[in-house]
Amino acid sequence: MTTTAPIALETLDTPSRELLFTDARTANSFTDEPVTDAELQSIWELTRYAPTMANGQPLRVLFVRTDEGKARLLPHIAEGSNRNKAEAAPVVAVLAYDADFHEQFPVTFPDRGEMYRENFGSMPSEAREPISKYSAALATGQFFLAVRAHGLAVGPMAGFDTDGIDQEFFAGTSWKSHLVVNVGHPGENPWFPRLPRVAVEDAVAWA
Repeated sequence: MTTTAPIALETLDTPSRELLFTDARTANSFTDEPVTDAELQSIWELTRYAPTMANGQPLRVLFVRTDEGKARLLPHIAEGSNRNKAEAAPVVAVLAYDADFHEQFPVTFPDRGEMYRENFGSMPSEAREPISKYSAALATGQFFLAVRAHGLAVGPMAGFDTDGIDQEFFAGTSWKSHLVVNVGHPGENPWFPRLPRVAVEDAVAWA
């Protein structure tokens, strides 16, 4: 029997942990400093390594960063602070899930791709869609980390018209929006005061 030596994984240093976790905040204002397409591409390159069910990778991203794109997007964002934040952010990422993610299985899981595509394709769409949404939600967390790893801030927002955005940008496709995220360099007074975290003894159990 052949054995392989255990793999010793590296750990992040304290500044890296602070950047990604303990010092990271939801931004409520942004500067007008642009975020380049190269930076956005690099963010996606990190995001796509997120864990997903059977490597299905259903997360899709629309980066809205032009005046024309903003003009189409803003009417579907809730009036008030949400719309103002989206208008001021240099980039608004519309995170979506692909309801037909199973069509990619021959690429994402070559050994069993055709079997998975057939099995998931035979499901009713209402049974397949929650699987896509859940895996996309897992990848959304990695998207936040990828943005922060590039020295940028995120400002996720739930106040938007899902059907309106889907009709405006994703009509005729299997993409469905699930979160709107402002992306950029934090601006003036970007953070609300840090709110408390749930106590360890209330959130962690041991067995």
